[in-house]
Amino acid sequence: MGRPPGVSVRLKLTLSYAGFIMLSGALLLVVVWVFLLRYVPDHDMSQVSVGFIPNRSDLERAFVPNAAMALVFLLMFGLVGGWILAGRMLAPLARITHATRIAATGSLSHRIQLPGRADEFRELADAFDTMLARLEAHVAEQQRFAANASHDLRTPLATTRALLDVARNDPDHNTAELLERLHTVNTRAIELTEALLLLSRADQRSFTRENIDLSLLAEEAVEMLLPLAEKRGLTIEVSGDIAPVLGSPVLLLQLTTNLVHNAIVHNLPAEGTVWISTAATPGVVRLAVENTGERLSPELVSTLTEPFLRGTERIHNDHAGVGLGLAIVASITRAHEGTLSLTPRTDGGLRIEVRLPVAAPPADHSPL
Repeated sequence: MGRPPGVSVRLKLTLSYAGFIMLSGALLLVVVWVFLLRYVPDHDMSQVSVGFIPNRSDLERAFVPNAAMALVFLLMFGLVGGWILAGRMLAPLARITHATRIAATGSLSHRIQLPGRADEFRELADAFDTMLARLEAHVAEQQRFAANASHDLRTPLATTRALLDVARNDPDHNTAELLERLHTVNTRAIELTEALLLLSRADQRSFTRENIDLSLLAEEAVEMLLPLAEKRGLTIEVSGDIAPVLGSPVLLLQLTTNLVHNAIVHNLPAEGTVWISTAATPGVVRLAVENTGERLSPELVSTLTEPFLRGTERIHNDHAGVGLGLAIVASITRAHEGTLSLTPRTDGGLRIEVRLPVAAPPADHSPL
C-alpha cells in the first residue's frame, strides 16, 4: 500500500526527548525564579547605606539572558542526545525492517538473529525468525508436494494415453482387457485427486468442529476395512475407552480410516495382526494403531508422513493407495491441534499414535 512520505520515528523520538528536556529545564528555571523573587525586593534599594542590594530589575537583567542560554543549551543537548539515543534504540527495528524487505522479495532463508538480552525488540525479532523458518519449511514442503503431485497425476494420464494408442494401432486388441486397465488407471487418478483435495482442505482448516467420540470412528473404520483385512488373512483387535474430541467428523473418520488402511496393506502377507486402541487422559485423547510387518528403521519411519512416499517397495496392488495416506493423517492432526508420532516396533511393523485435545464436557443448562 502506497503511503505519502512522513516524519521518521527517529526524528519524532528526538523531538520528544528534546521537548521533554526543554520542558523540564523551563520548569526548573521557573521554580528558581519564583524562589529568588521571594527574597528580592521590587523597589529601588540604591539609597540603602548598607551597600548594593539588587532589586528585581537587576535580577531580571542577570538571570533572564543566562536562563535563555541554558534553555538553548538544553535544546541542543536534547536534539543531539535524543538523535543518538533514538538511533541506538531503533537499530534493532532497522534490522527487522531490512529482514522483512528481504522476505518480501521471496527469500526466506535470511534470519535477524538479534543479539543481546531479552526485550520487546528481541522478542519481535525471535518471533519473526521463527515465522520465517516455518514459512521456509512450508514453502519447501509445498514445492516438493507440487512436484510430486504433478508427477503422480501425469503418470495415470500418460498411461491412459499409451493404452489408447495401443488400442488404436491394434484394432484386434482385447477390448475387455483394455477397459479393465483403463478403469484401474482412472480409479487411481480419481483417488489421487480426491486425496489432494482432502489434504488441501485439512491444511486450510476450513471445517466445522463438532463433539465426536473417536472410539466410534475407529469402530466404523474397522467395519469398513474388515473385508480387506480378511482377504489378506489379518486379524484386527479393537479396544479402548470413550475418547471425546472436538473436530470434523469427516476428517477424523478419514484419519482413522487411513491409519487402519495403512496398517492392513503394510502388514505381513498372512496371519498378521492390527491393534487399535483409544484412551482418554486429562487433557489428551490418544488413538493408537499398531501392526505387524517388516522391520523398519527409525530413519525410514521419520519420512513416512511425506507426501507420495510409501514405506516399502513391496506394495504393488490395488489397495496400495497413492502415497498420501499418512500425509493426510499428519495434516488432519495438525488441523486439530494434535500431535502424531510414528515408532517402529521391535518385532517388526509400526506403531502410530495420534494425540488430540480432549473435548470439554457440554455445559449443563438444566434448571436448578
